[in-house]
Amino acid sequence: MSVGIIMLVHNAFDRAEQVARHWAAAGCPVVIHIDKAVPRRAHDAFVGALSDLKDVCFSPRKRCEWGTWGIVAASQGAAELMLSRFPKVAHVYLASGSCLPLRPVQELIDYLEDRPQTDFIESATTADVPWTVGGLDAERFTLRFPFSWRRNRYLFDRAVEVQRLLRLKRRMPHGVVPHMGSQWWCLTRRTLSAILQDPDRTTYDKFFRLVWIPDESYFQTLARLYSSKIESRSLTLSKFDFQGKPHIFYDDHLQLLRRSDCFVARKIWPHADRLYDAFLTDPAGAMKKTEPNPGKIDRIFAKAVERRTRGRAGLYMQSRFPNEDWENGVTAAPYSVFQGFTEIFEDFEHWLSRASRARVHGHLFAPDRVHFAEGQTTLNGALSDNPVLRDHNASAFLTNLIWNTRGERQCFQFGPMDTQDINWRVARDPNAQISVITGAWAVPLFRSNLDFADIRRLAAKLQKTESTHMDVLRSPHAKARVRIWTMSEFIEAPMEPLQGILDEIGRTRLRRLSEAPRMVDLNGFDQFLQNLKNQGMHPYLVGDFPVSRGVTGDAKPAPKPYLVK
Repeated sequence: MSVGIIMLVHNAFDRAEQVARHWAAAGCPVVIHIDKAVPRRAHDAFVGALSDLKDVCFSPRKRCEWGTWGIVAASQGAAELMLSRFPKVAHVYLASGSCLPLRPVQELIDYLEDRPQTDFIESATTADVPWTVGGLDAERFTLRFPFSWRRNRYLFDRAVEVQRLLRLKRRMPHGVVPHMGSQWWCLTRRTLSAILQDPDRTTYDKFFRLVWIPDESYFQTLARLYSSKIESRSLTLSKFDFQGKPHIFYDDHLQLLRRSDCFVARKIWPHADRLYDAFLTDPAGAMKKTEPNPGKIDRIFAKAVERRTRGRAGLYMQSRFPNEDWENGVTAAPYSVFQGFTEIFEDFEHWLSRASRARVHGHLFAPDRVHFAEGQTTLNGALSDNPVLRDHNASAFLTNLIWNTRGERQCFQFGPMDTQDINWRVARDPNAQISVITGAWAVPLFRSNLDFADIRRLAAKLQKTESTHMDVLRSPHAKARVRIWTMSEFIEAPMEPLQGILDEIGRTRLRRLSEAPRMVDLNGFDQFLQNLKNQGMHPYLVGDFPVSRGVTGDAKPAPKPYLVK
């Protein structure tokens, strides 16, 4: 009887009974603590089920609420009973009712007998602890925590705020340096008895009673005072996710647990029949003798955490949606956005489709409907052309569009008349390639039959909207590839900008463009702009468009675009 087992149990009593019998069958005495919150009927039934085992006994019950002193008090009471009732126990192993032995118990006994003076307890100073998530580290010891974090969260937070405001700090007991680590330890009789029989235990208990989550610091701190040799690691495999919540092992983790070579694993799903059947077996069916090495599966857990927190590019999932910026990339693939091109070129969408071999949509965010390529009413992923459905979450619509059409370059038109909800989303997307001809919104107005008063009002509105959009694209936070020309600059020599756009898409069949798309008739456009100016509306986004200037004549060198990114 060189190893004694302490089990902290609060539920899944059928599994706890199964594991307790497994320990006892190997000759290990077992002391079980049952949470005081467990109903008396369930308690009595569990005690009665194990009454036939002479080396299984039960310690006085404490209320064990997460983060409070009760868990430490329960461990102390069970440890005192273990040391007094079983004098031959050399090591005491703390486990929970959801812990499962992964290797033959005799291997654990042999392993500890070969290391009679070694305490296995994770114990690191607060400055060296990297795993505290969403909580406190050094302040666990310098502040007082009289309220439960789970039951009285409001009072817990206010107490912390007041102590910080008043700069109240507790003083550590003399000679004690706070350490933290896993709750699941295996201590020698010498070290454990020294902690429990220390003359200053009343002082230590009084201090740690108001520490937050003391079960991760009480034994971890005091073991440093008495142990002659500490292995700062736990023999129990316990993994936590990025939120600090314990991983639960299910039946499909069988091979993963075998690879860990650990003696005990926590936390096991109570209905994982395959795991309990596989590990609570005879020695021949268990794992081979080797040094426990939970690090062997750390890489797998790291990948799982990364997949959960980052996922695949441009794909939301339950664990990240709707948290802003938790996505791994806004979209899944590169795409192109064109603003102003359909206004100054006739049949631009078909020309671009032929020249680039990409799928070219119309105005996807138009107010009347979603103008999918070739007049389709639905697209991959059951995306509808209904504007109400689209505008319910415009960003998700774009994300889904790119995700469901991976492998095919998507291009679409945009303008100041479209819904502007996606402006920042697209501007911050490194996959987006945005080409803008500012002021092109004036061309449809020029060719319309509206009253000039209405034209002036619409022109002012569209220019204001486009100006706001340009501020977004020029923002230092924008990550998209953005090229901006004024309309005046672009129509002087459109070939070079068009060639650059096709090169950027990367699917041109010709080395150099020999023919541009046909430009709309702009005769009289210069006078139209002058009339807007005369009415007090200055279309500055169109650029320098003198009245005497026409749209034909000698070609000039193409101006360089305003390159934002």
